[in-house]
Amino acid sequence: METNFNPSQKKSTNFIDILLGFSRIFVGALFILSGFIKANDPTGFGYKLQEYFHVFHTDFLNDYSTWIAIIICGFEIAMGVFLLLGIYRKTVAWGLLLLIIFFTFLTFYSAFFEVVSSCGCFGDAIPLTPWESFGKDLVLLVFILIIFKYRNRIKPLITSSGKRSFAAFLTLVISFGIGIYTLFFLPFIDFLPYKVGNDIPKLMVLPEGEESDVFEYIYEIKNKSTGETKKVTDKEYMAGIWEDDNWEVIGEPASRLVKKGYQIPIPDLLISNAEGDDVTHEIIENPYYNFIVVSTYIDKLSTADVIALDRINSTIRDLSSDYNLRAVLLTASSSDTAQKLNTEMDLMLETFYADAVPLKSMVRSNPGVLLLQNGVVIKKWSKLTFPSKEELEKTYLQK
Repeated sequence: METNFNPSQKKSTNFIDILLGFSRIFVGALFILSGFIKANDPTGFGYKLQEYFHVFHTDFLNDYSTWIAIIICGFEIAMGVFLLLGIYRKTVAWGLLLLIIFFTFLTFYSAFFEVVSSCGCFGDAIPLTPWESFGKDLVLLVFILIIFKYRNRIKPLITSSGKRSFAAFLTLVISFGIGIYTLFFLPFIDFLPYKVGNDIPKLMVLPEGEESDVFEYIYEIKNKSTGETKKVTDKEYMAGIWEDDNWEVIGEPASRLVKKGYQIPIPDLLISNAEGDDVTHEIIENPYYNFIVVSTYIDKLSTADVIALDRINSTIRDLSSDYNLRAVLLTASSSDTAQKLNTEMDLMLETFYADAVPLKSMVRSNPGVLLLQNGVVIKKWSKLTFPSKEELEKTYLQK
């Protein structure tokens, strides 16, 4: 029996396979990239999740935000790898579809209601506004729908079931292991302004030649005689209206961003002592080695954290007897809480206070340690990686 060959059918099939292949590579690579960037700093992603928890009144999840972040990042990386390998195609297709529908709703809600300023999709490495993230999710949705529709055409790159199982197991271990490792040992790549090598004082001021944000102020004014009201810009108001006694300003002026300027990397660091005096520059511009021990919330220190802090304190105490250095504890907790800890642990660290936002950016560990000299970050350690006295002497102090 003769079979009719239809060239257009073959061409259509080839086009679908090419489109499906491109969609798999694009979506898989993007999910791996997004998951890895966030897994590089699960604590930071956890802070972003807390913003969403607040918006949706689920603040009871705050204490678990970092581990939820690790799980989300792990699934992102794993599904991206599985998609590229072509294994578990139906499960992956459904998982991708459900995830992208959820993320698209979330980014649209954030953008439309202006409840979150940055989506956190790529962490601090690639900041995206909610509208930018929503656009990205719409593009992803199109390609994921292609993958979902033609999921049965996906062929695994690994044919052996045993090898597929081993590849899947290895993928899961690595995907979730990245976030767990960086949680305890700090990010592989630091995208924050307090990274090693940065000069903190220089990052707190506007560089010469740069302009800050330019705002326009809108005044609502009312004519005392006629009752007429209208809105004018600050330039129009200062051009002569302010001299006219017939007009009076109603309420406070509204501001509108006219031109985006240079964003100072560290705009919010203010260190004060127990009396409230500003000692920021005294602390960060110390010409000698300066150990900055950061414990954002002292009252949230676990037993293991307290043991780590005691080890850090003891090591620095031993060093201080032989070297000219300063060691301070920075916290956002109350002075009463800090004083209680100081009494209980006999801390040799001078205690100072700062807002939680910059402290969270300094080091992703509670407690964590920065070594500064002349305002430059020499090294950072988590509570688990702070070295011994001998190692600190050999690497830094005896040079």
